[in-house]
Amino acid sequence: MSQQSIVYMGTPQFAVAPLRALVGAGLHVAAVVTTPDRPMGRGQRIQPSAVKLAANELGIPVLQPDRLRDPQFIDQLRAIGPALGIVVAFRMLPEAIWALPPLGTFNLHASLLPQYRGAAPINWAIINGETRTGVTTFMLNHQIDTGRVIMQEAVDIAPDETAGSLHDKLMLAGAPLVVQTAQQLLCGGARFTPQPSTLPDGSPLREAPKIFASTCALRWERRAAELYNQVRGLSPYPAAHTQLELRRNGKTHIVSLKVLNAWGYPANHQCAVGQIYTDGKRQLDVVCGDGFLRIHGLQPAGKKPMPVEEFLRGVNNAELLRMGSFDA
Repeated sequence: MSQQSIVYMGTPQFAVAPLRALVGAGLHVAAVVTTPDRPMGRGQRIQPSAVKLAANELGIPVLQPDRLRDPQFIDQLRAIGPALGIVVAFRMLPEAIWALPPLGTFNLHASLLPQYRGAAPINWAIINGETRTGVTTFMLNHQIDTGRVIMQEAVDIAPDETAGSLHDKLMLAGAPLVVQTAQQLLCGGARFTPQPSTLPDGSPLREAPKIFASTCALRWERRAAELYNQVRGLSPYPAAHTQLELRRNGKTHIVSLKVLNAWGYPANHQCAVGQIYTDGKRQLDVVCGDGFLRIHGLQPAGKKPMPVEEFLRGVNNAELLRMGSFDA
């Protein structure tokens, strides 16, 4: 096997564009490592990962270990003899894997490291109201997302950017960066920059931990801008959520909602947080700490996503009381 061969490791759609770009640039991807086929969707049909589908189309051998520390899998990698490993949106690797290629293994991360280390950099950059992020290639080491930086590409975050649209922008920016990084490492021309542990002014770095249900809960006492950033930073998935208390035919009901699209605006008010103002047709405003959040798109539990007009038509005989967190 050529000393210039690559083993590529990835799973979701985000990792497909860099794989295609490597092959398109004429680099030799000797094997792709991805997760085992898993049940997905409502029917729980067994389906391959997006990276496996792309690798099959490109004619690249695919390895799907259940355990990355499996000696048989490690022996397979040794037999391939890759000069370089590349990781994009994959699992945490043991040292036996990332240290195996003579040139090491590098990762593509969806932020401008050292900012937003962690599992959800795209979401947290928007949730925190950032106006710029980017993609970074860096060498793997023993600590997550702390290795030496090789290359970076900045990407602007639009005022109405969602996690979904930013994902696609970073995916497109990351593909050529992965190719350029691989070419530099393979020819011995890469330069490495250690990551600092703080910002230049000494302030702490912002982290990007995993998104939990508590991260998604809309807390209406917060500022309108913060709620707006939270909604778009979690849209379309996993989505910000709240509960609607309504009264129909004299009975009170609680409906769980995902808020997919909204706009926050500050305004002076003396209203109770969570109070609802609606014309029953097109407008659904919720009182927050310093103004209102106007909801444009949502998804009631068990139903499809819909514009607010469709939702209001469906509850036109109900009195919308308030938004918040209630016992069902």
